[in-house]
Amino acid sequence: MNTPPTPRGAERSDEATVRIGALVPLTRPGWVEAGRHLLAGLELAVGDVNDAGGIGGRPLELVIRDTAADPRRAAAAVDELARLGVAALAGEYHSVVARAAAARADALGLPFLCSSAVLDALTEGPTEWVARLAPAQSHGWRVYADFLLGAGHRRIAVAAEPSVYWASGTRILRDHLAPRGGTVIELDARALAPAALCGELVGHRATALLLLAGLPEPAVSIVRSVRRDPRLAGIMIGAPAGQPEFAAWPALLGDDSAGIPFLRYLPEHLTPLGARVGSALRERLAEAPSFVGFEGYDTVAVLTHMLRSHGSEPARLIRAWPHVAVEGTRGLIRFSRTPGIGVWQGAGTPTQVVDRDPARPDRFRVLHAV
Repeated sequence: MNTPPTPRGAERSDEATVRIGALVPLTRPGWVEAGRHLLAGLELAVGDVNDAGGIGGRPLELVIRDTAADPRRAAAAVDELARLGVAALAGEYHSVVARAAAARADALGLPFLCSSAVLDALTEGPTEWVARLAPAQSHGWRVYADFLLGAGHRRIAVAAEPSVYWASGTRILRDHLAPRGGTVIELDARALAPAALCGELVGHRATALLLLAGLPEPAVSIVRSVRRDPRLAGIMIGAPAGQPEFAAWPALLGDDSAGIPFLRYLPEHLTPLGARVGSALRERLAEAPSFVGFEGYDTVAVLTHMLRSHGSEPARLIRAWPHVAVEGTRGLIRFSRTPGIGVWQGAGTPTQVVDRDPARPDRFRVLHAV
């Protein structure tokens, strides 16, 4: 179908279904496990919506496109989905990919509710067309920095690969830690071999090492080297971006996978809806669902509320952002304007620092919560 994108103000009432475009990393080098959990949540919610009568009697349809963690591929997918007449876009996990998708959505006048990406600068400037469900990186990583300080860490090394996302995380950590007596030591995870990186940690007298690097490599090799270096027996390894969340982490690292704190966006207790969704996701995934699965479900729940209250015409649909009040899987979902963030920002998402229990790596321990 090669029709141009539906212009702002055009009505779509002649379509038999209401379509939502879903952007998901389903192949490498994308974080495939995150994509699988995100898609499971999106699909489960669409099924629930249709079981409840759809959108004004019209079925809700998910049109899925694999971004493979490629910003150009994501931008092309947004163009294609616009030509297909989707009412809105949903999903994406990788921040740099979501940023590319958000730019195209803004240019085309297509509503985009980003599920999981956290980069503060999701758009170059303010836009009415884009909203985000997940907390901004500046929120989550400050929570993580407070956890580090509370645990007594003042000399913190980051092993980082080149990336806008990792650079943003490093800056947030430094800006938050420096006034509180903390020091951030930057190490190049791409240029330094794991053994050389261990030597740098010893030389800098770091008490914590944060993995700002991809999975499986170089993150797995770094963990193994640090764990086996007797000079670093007391160092804490952390992964604020959440690499240990998914089953691949213990599968790759075994006992070395435990005791590595990361950020997770879940409450102490799920809502009744969340408990039901969690059980259904576990059945679909054949493993414990991550917070990303709940983000997927909540994304469709929000868009469904907006479509039912404001219709599927884009210019009317985006007027719903400030009026959203949806009971999601983790609590009440609302959106507001936040200084320094150009998109409608979800508010009130619970934030935890957790790790895998060394006694039982299949179980998570909550170390800090906000």
